[in-house]
Amino acid sequence: MWPFQPDDFRSLPKSAEQEENGEALYFTVIQEQLLSINEHGIPRPVTSDEFRWLDVEVSRRIYMGEWRGQSCYALEASGHVPREYLLSDLRAWLGRVEPGMFYLAGRAKQLIEWHKNHVYCGRCGEKTDDHGLDRAIECRQCGLVNYPRLSPSIIVLVRRGTEALLARNALWPSGMYSTLAGFVEPGESIEQTVHREIWEEVNIKVNNVRYLGSQSWPFPNSLMLGFHAEYESGDIAYHDGEISDARWFKHNELPNIPGSTAISRWLIDAFVDEMNSTAVQ
Repeated sequence: MWPFQPDDFRSLPKSAEQEENGEALYFTVIQEQLLSINEHGIPRPVTSDEFRWLDVEVSRRIYMGEWRGQSCYALEASGHVPREYLLSDLRAWLGRVEPGMFYLAGRAKQLIEWHKNHVYCGRCGEKTDDHGLDRAIECRQCGLVNYPRLSPSIIVLVRRGTEALLARNALWPSGMYSTLAGFVEPGESIEQTVHREIWEEVNIKVNNVRYLGSQSWPFPNSLMLGFHAEYESGDIAYHDGEISDARWFKHNELPNIPGSTAISRWLIDAFVDEMNSTAVQ
C-alpha cells in the first residue's frame, strides 16, 4: 500500500480565517530554521498562546488553513529564542513527526520563501499585494499574478525481471543507493522526462512506464512523481560526474537504501513486495 494517505489538513483562503483561540499552530521560520517545542524527542510547532510570550518580531504571517480543527499559520520572525524552544532544519522533522505534520511544516517554509521572493513585481518593479481570493500574489500596477512555485520532478525504479536498477550519487554516504530522479524541463510531458532522464543518467531505454504516486519534497519546493518502468535496452553507462555507480540488484539482495519516509523507498518496497508475492504464488 502506498504509505501517504490524505491527512486532516484543509487548505483555506484568508477569507475563511477564524478568530484565534490561543491554540492555533504557528509554523515559525527564524533564520531559515523552524521553531518548535521538544515533546519526548518529537518536535511540534508552537501554539499562538505559547508564541505570544516570545520576544520576537514577526515580519510575515500567512494563514494556511486548518489541521484537525486548529488554525495554522506560517510565520517569519526574528529575535531571541529561549532555551526551552528549539530551532532546527526541516530535515530534522522528517521521520520524527507524523507525515501530515511534516508536510505542513514544509508548506509553511515554502510559503514564507515564496512571499520573500515576490515582494516586488518581477515585470514592472512595483510592490505586490495578496491576491485576496486565490493563494497568489498580485501586482495591482500591471496585473501580474504569481502563484506558489513548485518544481515537478520524476523518480523512477527501473525493473528487469527480479532486478532493480539503483544508483549512487557521488555526494552520498558510502554504500547508499537509490532510484533515478530528475527535474521536468519546459515543454516536456512527465513521460518524456522519465525517458530522457534515464537515458541521460545511465544510457538505458525503458518502456511500460507506470505511475505509482507522489510526494511533496520541500527541499526547497519539489513535487516528486514516482514511477516504475521496465528495462528495454542498453548497457549501463554514466559520465556526468553526478552518478558514481549504478548497477542491477536482485530484489532480495539490496544495498543500503533510503529510509521509509522517502518516496524512493516506497518505490523499492512496492517492487520487493510484488516480487515476494509472485514467488509465493
